[in-house]
Amino acid sequence: MAEISAAMVKELRECTGVGMMDCKKALVSTEGDMQKAIDFLREKGLAAAAKKEGRIAAEGIVEAYIHGGGRIGVLIEVNCETDFVAKGDEFRMLVKDLAMQVAAAKPEYVAKEEVPAEVLQHERDILRAQALNEGKPEKIIDKMVEGRVEKYYKEVCLLEQSYVKDSDKTVKDLITEKTIKIGEKISIRRFVRWEMGAGLEKREDDFAAEVAKEMKR
Repeated sequence: MAEISAAMVKELRECTGVGMMDCKKALVSTEGDMQKAIDFLREKGLAAAAKKEGRIAAEGIVEAYIHGGGRIGVLIEVNCETDFVAKGDEFRMLVKDLAMQVAAAKPEYVAKEEVPAEVLQHERDILRAQALNEGKPEKIIDKMVEGRVEKYYKEVCLLEQSYVKDSDKTVKDLITEKTIKIGEKISIRRFVRWEMGAGLEKREDDFAAEVAKEMKR
């Protein structure tokens, strides 16, 4: 089997627009054959979904979700390309599920790119200090820090989080699946999440766990 190099992954990404991890999986599955890898991604619909990223999604809906008699509230805006899709049951159910995801998993940002540089640097400084305190060798600390930063993204970025209804996929995977099925670009524009008494001293209730349980019913 041919060794899958970073250059091969980069070339496939440039050809298809598909994410690096999916490109690498395609090359591994096709033993490094570039054309077969392109066909592989096309068959899965990932290449088509990637091409839709450049489209304008200016329609959509704002969904409100209230949990536990008003203890948690979420507003989320999800966009698509046409009013026809925005009114469809498939899209509306997706938006409702995304609102419940926000309620359950407490993301702070939609995507990695939204994390402010100063927040990310602060997190890296903390992670580096932790690694030094653990007695890790200096030569591997940078790699460790970047690995932990990726874990941080999975905690605070909605698209990187594990989907509460199916932990084998991320929210980004879910959006890709729905883009392929619906045939239009779908994007999460913004959200806000409120939790009753947030920041006040009070009895600890795991509201997020309750929402997650409700989503899996």
